[in-house]
Amino acid sequence: MKRFLLIMALLPAVCGVYAQQEGANVRAGNKLYEDGKFTEAEVEYRKGLQKKPDSFEANFNLGNALFRQEKYEEAMKYYGNAAAQTPDDKAKLAAAYHNIGNSLLMGNQVEQSIEAYKQALKNNPADDETRYNLAFAQQMLKQQQQQQQQDQQNQQDQQQQQDQQSQQDQQQQQNQQDQQDNQQQQQQPQQQEPQMSEENAQQILDALLEDEKDTQEKVKAQKARATRNVEKDW
Repeated sequence: MKRFLLIMALLPAVCGVYAQQEGANVRAGNKLYEDGKFTEAEVEYRKGLQKKPDSFEANFNLGNALFRQEKYEEAMKYYGNAAAQTPDDKAKLAAAYHNIGNSLLMGNQVEQSIEAYKQALKNNPADDETRYNLAFAQQMLKQQQQQQQQDQQNQQDQQQQQDQQSQQDQQQQQNQQDQQDNQQQQQQPQQQEPQMSEENAQQILDALLEDEKDTQEKVKAQKARATRNVEKDW
């Protein structure tokens, strides 16, 4: 990443080569930019664009000033404007697409930055800085894809663990419920047959004695009748 930022720092010098001294505002902006005063430089470049909207240098340098303020999306707009002003100048097109790629990359639009770097190399195949940034972006994309795959796998593993934990919790709850049911059954007092009161027992005993007395008397009566009948017959 350090090398990538160093490459960005060298781009304004390239921009100076393209300057055609078309306006005092662009020159003033370049001086402010070199001094690290990017906001002030932006103001001067915008003034230059008001005077000459189709200026490649004003658009390109304004893009650089905005980039240094981390306004990547707006910077891309002016790099695009700069590229549109010189469709036949491959060197300028390569520089514009290079910085478009940088803006996209810093905005975390990695796949789009790769395409921009390829366009830059198409116009300037000998640009080692663009080739390095392209390789950097491709490596970043690969890492992002690997991280996404790892995140997906982690999510699947986490979901599986949650499902297993849920099943274990359900089984544990069922086991606890079964244990409680068993304990309740063991603690529940056995139903006892109703005990007979002393009064009821005495009543039953008296009734049995009375039945036995009646039975004995009946037996005696039958024997007496039998004896009388025998004597009479004989």
